[in-house]
Amino acid sequence: MAPRKNTGSTGTGRRADALSRERIVEAAVELLDTAGEGGLTFRVLTERLATGAGAIYWHVANKGELLAAATEAVVAAALAGAPARPQRTPRDAVRAVALGLFDALDAHPWLGPQLATQMPRDPARSVTPLLYEAVGRQVRALGVPEAAWFTGTSALVHYILGAAGQNAANGRAARAHVGTDRGAFLDSVSTAWEALDPGEYPFVRAVANQLRDHDDTEQFLAGVDLILAGITALHAPDTPHSPDAPAAG
Repeated sequence: MAPRKNTGSTGTGRRADALSRERIVEAAVELLDTAGEGGLTFRVLTERLATGAGAIYWHVANKGELLAAATEAVVAAALAGAPARPQRTPRDAVRAVALGLFDALDAHPWLGPQLATQMPRDPARSVTPLLYEAVGRQVRALGVPEAAWFTGTSALVHYILGAAGQNAANGRAARAHVGTDRGAFLDSVSTAWEALDPGEYPFVRAVANQLRDHDDTEQFLAGVDLILAGITALHAPDTPHSPDAPAAG
């Protein structure tokens, strides 16, 4: 059990006050980025923060809670950055949210696995409501009927996390195989696709050159646009909102 917070003026109390939960989470994110989940231990964390384990347990009960807090912090930062991107309509706002998460998943290799673990395990925690709120407000602003809000928002959230997470994994695989030359990696895959049996893989052979030349971000956002187009086509606005209305806050 984690120690109770000391409200007195003892040395332990002063140390716990100086070491904030935010500082612990920030250090945890740095460790996760450089060493992965396996490298995040309370021993290493205490060394990095130049403190004792008790001061950390004062704010975080265990590693699971720390991982959840780190995940929430990174997702919240990605969503907070979305309004800074140019946006005029709910469609633009969804694209900004999607791009923020796309960049976050690429920058933090541990984030995708943590989201995949944490969201189904405890969907009541704040990371899931954060994602649904950020996307769902814009689905509502598109004029989608309330009965379709959850389905439409879920389709977008699942695509964004799945496609962005897969792209991040592909990028890491490319760097592991051929250094940082993404073009060489895609060229090798495209060449292999072009060499497949034309009777068995006519489609794959036909799109091999598109794979070679595609832009990851553009392809990702094109998928977001396809889902948005489907949502609005299936659920024509029946409120004063329209796709050209200002984005919801």
